[in-house]
Amino acid sequence: MIGVRVVQKVSSTRVFAKVAPHVIPALDRAVHRLTRGKVLLSAQMLPGVILTSTGARSGQPRRAPLACMPEEGGGSWILIGSNFGRTGHPAWTGNLLAHPDAEISWKGRDIPVTAVPLTGEERAAVWRELLAFWPPYATYQARLEREIRVFRLTPRA
Repeated sequence: MIGVRVVQKVSSTRVFAKVAPHVIPALDRAVHRLTRGKVLLSAQMLPGVILTSTGARSGQPRRAPLACMPEEGGGSWILIGSNFGRTGHPAWTGNLLAHPDAEISWKGRDIPVTAVPLTGEERAAVWRELLAFWPPYATYQARLEREIRVFRLTPRA
């Protein structure tokens, strides 16, 4: 699809990295609220969730609309701390490191999850899948000195 390629190209630019973090999450939160959790604008291009995590320092609930990669079988999700290719880790990744129990809103359903940061060979295997899923992640990683954090979310019993 030509539309997907254009979006991938645009989302790989430094201008997008500066503007998108201020615009896309705000639009996603508003549309998500208005549709009672059924629609995320950014999910029209990539699957997305609203992550509710516990603030690492504040202990308060924090909500973040995020792109995700649902894993085959539908029982888990991969979250990517790309921060649109900007230098620092996104705050939500620190929240999950401090408090791995969280909740996601997925297609209008609230699901309690546990987040596990991926490392080593497991991260490398998932990273290859992520690059096939959304190639701009390679551009984000190439311009960063930090390693992008990757988490697997699985439902809690």
